[in-house]
Amino acid sequence: MSERTPSPVVALVRRVLITPVLPRPRLRRLTQLYLGLYLFGLSGALLLRSDLGAMPWDVLHQGLSLQTGLSIGTWSVIVGALLILLWIPLRQRAGLGTLSNVVVVGASVDLSLWLLPAPEALGVRIVLLASGVLVCAIATGLYIGVGLGPGPRDGLMTGLAARGLSIRRARTLIEVTVALSGFLLGGTVGVGTVVFMVTIGPLAQVFLPMLRMPEE
Repeated sequence: MSERTPSPVVALVRRVLITPVLPRPRLRRLTQLYLGLYLFGLSGALLLRSDLGAMPWDVLHQGLSLQTGLSIGTWSVIVGALLILLWIPLRQRAGLGTLSNVVVVGASVDLSLWLLPAPEALGVRIVLLASGVLVCAIATGLYIGVGLGPGPRDGLMTGLAARGLSIRRARTLIEVTVALSGFLLGGTVGVGTVVFMVTIGPLAQVFLPMLRMPEE
């Protein structure tokens, strides 16, 4: 007997979404996903509060915020949603983690900025910088490790890589472009931005295997 041809709606879902059905263990997977996304937003806020240089995408969000009056988190949501639209010609597929990333990270950035004071002492700011990079690496391992889809910015990188660029070149091109654009808009580029770009890859590589969740 031949397999039944899926309906157009089912076919579209399978084409667009990585995981139309949430794999087991569902509760643990969702808990790890949303904890990771919250921590990712917190890490961005820590770097912003250090005032030593934000992560490249937050430099752009900060610059847009300064120019428009909308919050950094709001711009994180807007930019994330626009990036998913760019996935269409790049033939990247989203997942629950991708869609959640757009909303949760932006909300977490704004909440964390509201909760965190803006210190003046350089020693405290350096601690915030180091903490932000470390928390970002852990958060990356948590939300990628659940296998529910990459973040909208990661998908742009892998989409460009699939068109012939190496992952390293795609990431460097994207991060330099957004950091420069954010700087021209008034965002903070500094030693923290450089430290983040140099260290986040190796640190994330440490935590990804530790936090990768096997399917049951």
